[in-house]
Amino acid sequence: MALSAEQLAALRCDYSLAPLRRADLDGDPVVQFNRWLEQAHVAEVIEPNAMVLSTVDGEGQPWSRTVLLKVCDERGFTFFTNYGSAKGRQMGGNVRVALTFWWGALERQVNVTGTVEKTSVEESAAYFQTRPRKSQLGAWASAQSAVVEGRDVLERQFAEAEERFGEGAVPLPEHWGGFRVRAQTVEFWQGRRSRLHDRLRYVRTAGGWEVGRLSP
Repeated sequence: MALSAEQLAALRCDYSLAPLRRADLDGDPVVQFNRWLEQAHVAEVIEPNAMVLSTVDGEGQPWSRTVLLKVCDERGFTFFTNYGSAKGRQMGGNVRVALTFWWGALERQVNVTGTVEKTSVEESAAYFQTRPRKSQLGAWASAQSAVVEGRDVLERQFAEAEERFGEGAVPLPEHWGGFRVRAQTVEFWQGRRSRLHDRLRYVRTAGGWEVGRLSP
């Protein structure tokens, strides 16, 4: 049974785990992010590296979906996907993107805005070889985002990929690789009581990062 309008309206939490003060933050948002990511991992948040990637297509329509962060370092936030997918094509036409991480168990959120670029083929290949074999085969079997007639078609294409590569190494497909988001802003959000949440945002400037507090 669907939730009623009254039930939906009543769904809320009064967050109270911890404050977020300017003094709590590292001067580098990457260091701060990796600190929070590790805390989410220790807290056993399900897939703490899951992030919502938002892109915009050629008609100005925003799209969002969840992908998995695989590297976060001084270069940016890196994930891997099919370059021919809807998101891949959208990023090819508009490099401005946004990322959102939600760690409900810690009452935390991180929002990132920035621009995206492809990783090198060498970096993509190195990561591809760490993937489970069946995930490697899936990258060959699925034309991501394309219309497919049924599940049986996908299973047949997967079986064809298994037969094609046999017991040998599965190479990196030309249509598959990484994207790296170079952050322009990184906002750390900590839930607080009475909806007076803590929001501290880093903004990239010519001289480095500036941090300011935002109203909730």
